[in-house]
Amino acid sequence: MKNAYRVVLPFIAISWINPTMASMNTKLPMCLKSPNCLSSQASWIDRQHYIAPFKINGNLDMAWQALKQALSSQNRMVITHNGIDSLHVEATSLVFNYVDDFNIVLDRKNQLIHIRAASRIDHDDFGINRKRIEHLRAILQKAGIIGKPSI
Repeated sequence: MKNAYRVVLPFIAISWINPTMASMNTKLPMCLKSPNCLSSQASWIDRQHYIAPFKINGNLDMAWQALKQALSSQNRMVITHNGIDSLHVEATSLVFNYVDDFNIVLDRKNQLIHIRAASRIDHDDFGINRKRIEHLRAILQKAGIIGKPSI
């Protein structure tokens, strides 16, 4: 009976993995075909889903802290997972209280911050998440933390 638990428990654990927690590694969840998702790890050819990653200027840990501060300063955005090199953020819309999920990972090797944003409910987010990401980019660029996107 003990051996049965050793075989079954890993499969149960895998089935409980939530895509919102998938940012615990350096790969972000893929975007589906619906227009409610953006990812810096999507192909740059896929203009509907692609958004440029944040290219870090200088110290990675300082950039990561600056990103967390910028996220915390935004209205209706809450960091729900704060890992060493990964974040999960929930952004709530003003009118209908829809929640959008942001998965963010720090790619130390390439000095990049990768980001993915997706609406939980709607088929289309009407460009809101792209605006949120570009607003964060502008804050970090103004502070000299990240550079301009190359693509």
